[in-house]
Amino acid sequence: MTAAADAIRPVGPALKISRASLVAAALWLLVFSGSIVKIEPSPYEAVFPFACLALLVAGARMHRALAPMIVALALFNLGGLIGLVPWLDWQPGVMFILISIYMGATTIFFACALLDDTERRLAAIRSAYIWTAVFAAILGVVGYFADDPLHELLTRFDRATGAFKDPNVFGPFLIAPAVWLADDLLRGGEGARAAMARAAALALIMTALFLTFSRGAWIAAAGTLALCVALRFAVGASRAMRQRIVLLSLLGLAALIGLLSIAVSIPAVREVFVERASLDQAYDLGELGRFGAQLRSIPLLLESPLGFGPLRFHIVIGNEDPHNVYVNAFASYGWLGGLAYLALIGMTLFVGWRLALRPGPFRSAAIPIWAALFLQILQGVQIDTDHWRHLYLLIGVVWGLGAASAMRERRAAPHLRATEKA
Repeated sequence: MTAAADAIRPVGPALKISRASLVAAALWLLVFSGSIVKIEPSPYEAVFPFACLALLVAGARMHRALAPMIVALALFNLGGLIGLVPWLDWQPGVMFILISIYMGATTIFFACALLDDTERRLAAIRSAYIWTAVFAAILGVVGYFADDPLHELLTRFDRATGAFKDPNVFGPFLIAPAVWLADDLLRGGEGARAAMARAAALALIMTALFLTFSRGAWIAAAGTLALCVALRFAVGASRAMRQRIVLLSLLGLAALIGLLSIAVSIPAVREVFVERASLDQAYDLGELGRFGAQLRSIPLLLESPLGFGPLRFHIVIGNEDPHNVYVNAFASYGWLGGLAYLALIGMTLFVGWRLALRPGPFRSAAIPIWAALFLQILQGVQIDTDHWRHLYLLIGVVWGLGAASAMRERRAAPHLRATEKA
């Protein structure tokens, strides 16, 4: 009997390790698939059910710290469903709300995934995001300078898109991995070969981001890098580390200026850059521009508790989409959805800043993630971000780290109290 028990005993730990590896692999594959969105349904949608299954097999669980986020997402999508009722026979609107519900589900998935085995799973998400950004950047840069049909497939309006449909989404997608790589270089601690590899990957990603010619992405990338550097400098850095941060930040800025100079020396690139760098684009200004349309929509939205209906802003206002996620939240999801979205963003701001500024087990890991998410939250005032896969991923990661941090601190509290009494 004892021999039989000894033979069986190792199976438990082996199975546990296997389940942990399964979840990490599923997370890696899911995040990596996020850079290919020209295909519908995309690989991301195909992998997501398997990632959920892997998490369930490993023992998925919830935590009460996630309840506010889940309630806000539920009310946001409930508002969309209510607003959809008059337009149930309109397929684009139905699909829009279904996608919104799916995006909310991915946020909850990522948050729950980080409650256990946090370091390993976060490392898998981070690794996959960086590798898929490199892959996407290669497609974007090669496609931009290639001849047709490759150029036509991987660009739009002479702006790099890679495997995305819209350069204004492709650009912001590249920001989080860029700041991760830049942050690694700032903190150091790696060999010269690893640092050179990260610098090369960062240069490639920044080149692709530049070639999207997305003004919003440019501003968000600059703001994200600046915020990450400021947080690293202000929070827990030694004097030597602060000197390193200042020196490498100046070197990095010089390198970016050099890359920009090289890029604009190419006539085709310079022409698009000059056009896109202008702040007075015709489609932005005037009563019929995007800002005028947003202003004209506000009095109507104040009289429409159910909003205009999903994707019906351009029908009611006579323009394109609102290009403002906060206006769109009320237009497509009604008052209930709009207020729920504002609540979600407000609570996320609290959780994110708390993670980044308050001492905790995941503060260092959270700083670059929060820097990227915070700027893209701000970017929502000039573009519709409510269907950005990577935005929901980042929101889920921030909430997951916040809940995991609270769990760690709660488990450590009795030990600390016992130590103080002793």
